[in-house]
Amino acid sequence: MHVHRVPTSRFGRDNLWGRAADYLTFYLGATWRLLRLIGQGDTVVAKTDPPMMSVPASWAVKLKGGVLVNWVQDLFPEVATSLDVHGLRFAAPMLKRLRNHSLRSGRTNVVLGEVMAERLREEGIPSDQITIIENWADGDAIQPIRRQDNPLLHEWGLDDKFVLGYSGNMGRVHEFKTMIDAAERLKVVDEIAFVFIGDGMARRWLESEAAGRGLTNVQFYPYQSADRLQWSLSVPDVHFVSLRPTLEGLIVPSKFYGIAAAGRPIIHIGDPDGEIARILDRERCGWSFCIGEVEALAACILRLYRHKMEVIDAGLCARRAFDRKYSRGHALDSWRVLLNSAPGHLASVNVEAVIEQPVGGKRS
Repeated sequence: MHVHRVPTSRFGRDNLWGRAADYLTFYLGATWRLLRLIGQGDTVVAKTDPPMMSVPASWAVKLKGGVLVNWVQDLFPEVATSLDVHGLRFAAPMLKRLRNHSLRSGRTNVVLGEVMAERLREEGIPSDQITIIENWADGDAIQPIRRQDNPLLHEWGLDDKFVLGYSGNMGRVHEFKTMIDAAERLKVVDEIAFVFIGDGMARRWLESEAAGRGLTNVQFYPYQSADRLQWSLSVPDVHFVSLRPTLEGLIVPSKFYGIAAAGRPIIHIGDPDGEIARILDRERCGWSFCIGEVEALAACILRLYRHKMEVIDAGLCARRAFDRKYSRGHALDSWRVLLNSAPGHLASVNVEAVIEQPVGGKRS
């Protein structure tokens, strides 16, 4: 595998215009590099970071007689407009038309789940140009660990606690008030603890709320290093995963895959018909609640604390689902079939070299 680095401006993420300049210079450099590299029948996999990369890629691929495969991790500009990103309101319709044209020009568009596929069909992308390949985690590096074998439980003073956990990015796409309200309802139960591991825009708010409400049952820890990830993912008896309903089908929380690899069940807070909610219902590995259903959530947590076999059974279901559908090997097999079915000389493609890391390691 050869890595070709593209020079860009470096204004950073502090303002919209600086970021736009960085993206524009990357698009220009990447397009020039594609025009020099693509041969007749070559397959180009275009990702969505930076956003809109499929647009210049589709132009270069068409000009050089290649084959375009779009790997859609999120849908821009919809994510940005859903989060009220300043400056995109008027440009969004034009950006969406350009994006959709580039998706229709691709041989196929790889999406992360059923709801995202539904979104693309609503945008006029034909079903035969949509392929679902879920993201994954490394099931060898992340395995279920028994409580008595987890050093972090002792290090963090959680040996005798029933732990509810959130691990990963605490960003704008997630919802935390329902969790912190449930923690307040359950603060009288000394044996139940809430642990937040990671960082992001919402962490300061969470810390302020926990301190202001006197929630001694809530703890915070930073992101853990890769060699401690399997331990930290096994600290919670049950994990939280949340996504604001307006973001359903635009992104899929990647933390699900690592949690499933760790053999832990999930409480989902968001759209009851969203991607994660559907998986939990289908695989019997968790429970879903709408935003604001605090009393029902607190009652569920209390029931799980009292009936731990329900938690254990759901965790076993999570790992079985992971081994069957969300492992690295399963994803690589799916990509191998897809790429080897494309025109050109791809029969000997080394998919493991092309796809370099577990997507479940992303902070989303």
